[in-house]
Amino acid sequence: MKELLMGNEAVAMGALAAGVQVVAGYPGTPSSEVLETIAKRNPGHVYVEWSVNEKAGAEVAAGAAYAGARSLVTMKQMGLNVASDPVMCVNYIGVKGGMVIYVCDDPGPISSQTEQDTRSFARYAHIPCFDCDSPEQAFQAVQDAFAFSEEHETPVILRSTTRVCHACADIDVPEIRNPEPPEGFVKDTSRWVIFPKLAYQAKLKVAGREPALAAEFSEYKGNTIEGNGPVGIACGGISYSYVKEAIRGHEDSFTVMKIATPYPFPTDLARQFMLGADKIICFEELDPYIEDALIYEYGNLSLDIDNFIEGKRTGTVRLGGELSAVEVGSVIEKVTGIGTSISYDEPEAAEDAPELPVRPPVLCAGCPHRGAFYAVKKAVGKRPAIYGGDIGCYTLGNAAPLDMVDTCLCMGAGITMAQGLDHAMREQEDKPTCFAFVGDSTFFASGITGIVNAVYNQSDMILCVLDNSTTAMTGHQPHPGMGVTMMGEKVEPVDIAKVLEGIGVRSIRTVDPQNLEESMKAVSETMEEEGVRAIIFKSPCVALVGPGEPLRVDPDKCVGCMMCINEIGCTALIPDSSSLTEKGRPKAMIDKALCAGCGLCAQVCPADAIVK
Repeated sequence: MKELLMGNEAVAMGALAAGVQVVAGYPGTPSSEVLETIAKRNPGHVYVEWSVNEKAGAEVAAGAAYAGARSLVTMKQMGLNVASDPVMCVNYIGVKGGMVIYVCDDPGPISSQTEQDTRSFARYAHIPCFDCDSPEQAFQAVQDAFAFSEEHETPVILRSTTRVCHACADIDVPEIRNPEPPEGFVKDTSRWVIFPKLAYQAKLKVAGREPALAAEFSEYKGNTIEGNGPVGIACGGISYSYVKEAIRGHEDSFTVMKIATPYPFPTDLARQFMLGADKIICFEELDPYIEDALIYEYGNLSLDIDNFIEGKRTGTVRLGGELSAVEVGSVIEKVTGIGTSISYDEPEAAEDAPELPVRPPVLCAGCPHRGAFYAVKKAVGKRPAIYGGDIGCYTLGNAAPLDMVDTCLCMGAGITMAQGLDHAMREQEDKPTCFAFVGDSTFFASGITGIVNAVYNQSDMILCVLDNSTTAMTGHQPHPGMGVTMMGEKVEPVDIAKVLEGIGVRSIRTVDPQNLEESMKAVSETMEEEGVRAIIFKSPCVALVGPGEPLRVDPDKCVGCMMCINEIGCTALIPDSSSLTEKGRPKAMIDKALCAGCGLCAQVCPADAIVK
């Protein structure tokens, strides 16, 4: 049946069509929809879980593959760093059932700390890699990756990027049938236990097979050479789609090589392409991966042509960020003089149109994190303090007027960085108090080990767990503290306070961040103590519980001080230029369409002007 599928949905349906039996992963934009789609479309034979982090997910998938089941683990490019320990090892061991590691890169980056090219990681790890250029190709590529994985008894990385993940296309989806049950795990310590001698032998094997795999990939149907023009264009992934759009109407001038399996690089295909071109331009997002491979083969072929290969290394193509069809067309015209037809005319703006407002990412109106940050800020006052941030909605606490995130590195790092800051400045006369903010999902994903480290090494820090009962930033996926699994099973939720107590944290307070007085009191009392202590700010995400009755500003009481706006920065609070004080200052007003009724602003207002 033909269905309109997003790229990630296409990968999910392709995995189901391939007979996947175990699926694990950790949510991270732009990868999250794959696992969610499999869970929603589960025909009944697939085990699906949101793992506590990517490392755990990769190990679950590897264990299933050891037993002969086809397994899939999903993550974004930053998650691959977390999963790198098992991923770097499982290729040495090998697999019995097909194992696909689906990693979504985020050029830009749009929703990540940094850019990262998974193709380069695949080469580093000696793991074969397939690359997606469209939802249609992704649907087929995941099936090919499973077949290749089983044939060569190796895990396979399937790489995609944001624009492919979230593009849509019509795809013929076959009927999903239950696969044969796996053989099961067969004990064999000479195969499944990674002793040093086995690792040495495995290294010779995985490195030694590269020429054979490269030759096989040169015949792979996903790698293509199209056209017979004098100018060669080498590309892969979404850049292939941009190139096809940019050269439309000028195809006779170009020969386009698409690389769908970047590692091992299809050397024979690349040589055929290079020998037929007068000049080559490389278009790819993130690393100059294809370009470097062609430069290497250029040396092997002993070619001697000046400026033969143009790309990121020559400064012709930008090193970072996303490409577009317009940019690709502009580069082609600059290098070759061949004008392309691709262009987008800017719509004419009305003469009286106002400038669009700046819209930075902010905490939602009614977000309980705002109350937690504000309570800490007010309780600390002018005393020296450092606020270690983390990855999640609460990263947005860095924005004015809260300004409560001093560091943000990677998931869980706020906890351990606070320890480093504490140890480095412990001898200072006016030593700042080190706070570490972490969300409930991140606490389980990568925070627990940092807290163990803090207790064991006798750090002096305050842990602030912002518990909103969900994984909010990536789409409200369940986690161990919520009491439900991705399979829909009701389970006993893991209690954060009990975990902290078991680790050895002796001072633990749980407060409602929407109660400003209670929260400030907890922070003040905690600051008077020493060692590792914790405050759990517990209140559900407003997107889960929905907005309450909106508040309003009583214009007769409002004095126009703007404390409600300037102190907490809630998007539902705005100045009302139509209502002025005697001194001509605008009074505050509340946008009822945005207000969630949390009441934090009412607790801040010195004039008691904000009422239900």
